[in-house]
Amino acid sequence: MPAPCFVPLTTYREFPAQEMVSRATSFRDEMLRRRTVRQFSSRPVPRGVIEDCLCVARSAPSGANKQPWHFVVVSDAELKARIRVAAEAEERRFYHGRAPKEWLDALAPLGTDENKPYLEVAPYLIVIFAQHYEISKAGRKMKNYYVTESVGIATGMLISAIHMAGLVALTHTPSPMGFLNQILGRPAQEKPFLILVVGYPDEEARVPDISKKPSEEALTFM
Repeated sequence: MPAPCFVPLTTYREFPAQEMVSRATSFRDEMLRRRTVRQFSSRPVPRGVIEDCLCVARSAPSGANKQPWHFVVVSDAELKARIRVAAEAEERRFYHGRAPKEWLDALAPLGTDENKPYLEVAPYLIVIFAQHYEISKAGRKMKNYYVTESVGIATGMLISAIHMAGLVALTHTPSPMGFLNQILGRPAQEKPFLILVVGYPDEEARVPDISKKPSEEALTFM
């Protein structure tokens, strides 16, 4: 077993209390402007912006620092079209057979259905895969730990980075998503976590008139 190796913490910056409050408030206000969008523009987005956002995501904490994720960035029109066809096929089965009425009732305020044109319109699809184990150079399986938690944290940081860059995003989770392994050539140890649709909002984009739970329902200080 390798011995742990530690280095000095040199990246931390402490701020005076007043500046800390100001920074927290500014970040809060900026993030509260974020909305999930389903109508995208086809306007191109500089690749460097996406790379920087993904750099933030890859810095996320993970179980045993295994970093059990792989991000596939899709901008090729043919691949996006194939993903749309496969995703809509699964969504048709969901909306017209698999989903119980209670689930459909919960989705009703969002106005969603099996049609997903944004999968072709948006300039980027970031397909996030969760790696449940790795294969060593010797061909041995090596388990990863806290995979769902780790990938979820990385995804949240990615969504935040995309918003801070001035773009919008949509989390899309057709079920099942095994078709993504086949279309994108990913190995069996990777399970699709979600598709993140990224770009500019369409000029006529509209969002559901919904709200978040009030703090007294969602927070407890003890």
